Amino acid sequence: QVQLVESGGGLVQAGGSLRLSCAASGRSFSGNAMGWYRQAPGKQREWVARITSGDTTNYADSVKGRFTISRDNAKNTVYLQVNSLKPEDIAVYYCNKMAYWGQGTQVTVSS
Repeated sequence: QVQLVESGGGLVQAGGSLRLSCAASGRSFSGNAMGWYRQAPGKQREWVARITSGDTTNYADSVKGRFTISRDNAKNTVYLQVNSLKPEDIAVYYCNKMAYWGQGTQVTVSS
């Protein structure tokens, strides 16, 4: 069983930054890829970023250059640094590992 707990969301002005965290417990953390997804109101959940066990990263075009995914295997935590936030980034952000999901953390951007 894997448990994922996101934190770090909040309300920021456009252009601001947040650091989202996802703490994992349960099965081995370091051996799997981890991902961040988001779901905006009235829209389907979409993939945002991914980091492999070897620290290879990939990003959706919409966030490339603004968001950075990283992981700390010693803390069983994956991070998403979100910079230059735009109103279109408003969503609930979810952490993913294999078939497991966290409960999400809300990011709201005021224009």
